[in-house]
Amino acid sequence: MQSASHISFDDTSIAFEAKSDKALKKANMMFTVVNNPLINQVATGLVKASLAVGLPIKSIIKHTVFEHFCGGETIEDSQDTIDELAEYHIGTILDYSVEGGETEKGFDKTCEEILKTIAYAKTHKDIPFCVFKTTGLASTPLLQKIQEKKKLSDKEKDAFRRVRERVESICRAGYEADVPILIDAEETWIQEPIDAMAYAMMAEFNKKRAIVYNTYQMYRVDMLDNLRKAFHYAAMNNYYLGAKLVRGAYMEKERERAEDKGYPSPIHPTKEATDDCYNKGLAFCIDNKQRVSFLSGSHNEYSNYYLTVLMEKHNVAHNDPRVWFSQLYGMSDNISFNLAKAGYNVCKYVPYGPVKSVMPYLFRRAAENTSVAGQSSRELSMIRREIERRKQNGAS
Repeated sequence: MQSASHISFDDTSIAFEAKSDKALKKANMMFTVVNNPLINQVATGLVKASLAVGLPIKSIIKHTVFEHFCGGETIEDSQDTIDELAEYHIGTILDYSVEGGETEKGFDKTCEEILKTIAYAKTHKDIPFCVFKTTGLASTPLLQKIQEKKKLSDKEKDAFRRVRERVESICRAGYEADVPILIDAEETWIQEPIDAMAYAMMAEFNKKRAIVYNTYQMYRVDMLDNLRKAFHYAAMNNYYLGAKLVRGAYMEKERERAEDKGYPSPIHPTKEATDDCYNKGLAFCIDNKQRVSFLSGSHNEYSNYYLTVLMEKHNVAHNDPRVWFSQLYGMSDNISFNLAKAGYNVCKYVPYGPVKSVMPYLFRRAAENTSVAGQSSRELSMIRREIERRKQNGAS
């Protein structure tokens, strides 16, 4: 077993062990496109236009970008991906990534699908968590109105009652199946009612262990304080805190809105400040491990390394069920596979859903890979290093 000081994220033979030469070459092609902002923009534009006019490009998408970043179109369809990751001791978080449903019928359908992932996870040990986004179960304008403490109409009150019922049905199903549930974070202007529901669910279902996990976007200036308050609230009310730490997903949108509406940006002014906050969050969770179970959702090599050092310092076993590492499927395999090889608890977020419905998710991945400094070029350089290594070893 490697000690934390010996963990390395540079070993491409471990990182891409699961990828055939063909899959590696396909990944090389995709990240080459993503790494060039102009080509990426043109390609994304062409796909959007083709889908809008009904051109038959589903098959092309399915066998390239969809195949790389998604598990399949259905839960059952994703089983090959689940099995492949499990072979390398990596768990799967099935993420139903269909977006944009704004009707009660659409919210109910999403809720039913998430309940199906829980039922599936109950009988598949390789699915350690299930996940949902509250905006898949509730109207964004309704959540915003609640956060702004505006008076709700009777119809809106009824709609919010149904939102709470959906959230509770999912958390209860997780509790009964003994499958932890991750509640994804959203934008700051709708996050408060989501937090309130998350803590109500924790108070109900986290009495014996963490089943419900709330998400903390550490790029927010107030988030370390929020995490501390959540811990103290859990301690006072005698339940376990479930926490998923991420850096954050809506930076540009948050800053633009703050500027537009004339309030201070809720986001840290620099990447360094965000990194510092994230790492302090990890240290806080480890310091309070008697009551905190957490998942570190990070593609940052240093943060992942730092968490292994914290675990070693606190004598926390690599496979302690209270600590998990997580990355998105199709990205940062050098982190996921090397951590799993060293015996740490690792899982991948694996989106699934009909190709056309998952496109907004894939467009976001393309945009993020281009905008996050060095993300796609790092992926690309590692993929190319592995292709070269295989050539030299006569494996290609």
